[in-house]
Amino acid sequence: MSLKVNKGWRSIVKWTVWSILLVLFLIYFIRVVSFEKYYYNEKEGSERDVATISNGNEDLIEEKPSDDEVKEYVVAPDRPRYLIVEKLGVKRARILPMGVNTSGELDTPRNIFDVGWYEGSGKPGLGGTMMIDGHNGGPHVHGVFKDLPKLANGDIIKIERGDGEVFEYEVVENKAIALDESNAYMSIAAKTPVEGRESVTLISCTGEWSQQQGTYLSRQFTRAVLVEN
Repeated sequence: MSLKVNKGWRSIVKWTVWSILLVLFLIYFIRVVSFEKYYYNEKEGSERDVATISNGNEDLIEEKPSDDEVKEYVVAPDRPRYLIVEKLGVKRARILPMGVNTSGELDTPRNIFDVGWYEGSGKPGLGGTMMIDGHNGGPHVHGVFKDLPKLANGDIIKIERGDGEVFEYEVVENKAIALDESNAYMSIAAKTPVEGRESVTLISCTGEWSQQQGTYLSRQFTRAVLVEN
């Protein structure tokens, strides 16, 4: 009889302990979820100075290419080689050929000081529209296009071709487009803003940061046309 009583007592203690642990776990889980929801809502729409919040870009290169690396960069004579934007302090950013990523978006270089030229777009001096994108920053450092929104109508963008010839483009439009509208705007950005004029479109992330989406909420589109001599 005593054995049965002891066994029952042990069973009661056992289930009591497990019940307490389960309740504590549920309380902890609810508090974590509540905190994350509050944190994301609090941060949603806040602007980031640099990309200090993890956004999947930890593999980006944040070190500027050396002068020798820049000089040694070679492309075919008819392809864009360097981007120069004196107002933004961009001296000779390497222009790397790019395609599209698995999401169907224009790919960007790993180095935040390089820019990417979409190979399916125009070439300098051939009358089309070049599409060039770049990072506004990495996890810790500002990128080549951090100050892209500062360009105004009349500012000059220069493209040096593989054969050394330099082409100048005058900014005629510079605006931020909401993220959910930017894909639709790409068809406009891929065309010249002035009929019959060769052009270049620079693209980068901008605006407020969304922690939940892991990206900025706008895209900057800077459109410029070839300066006619």
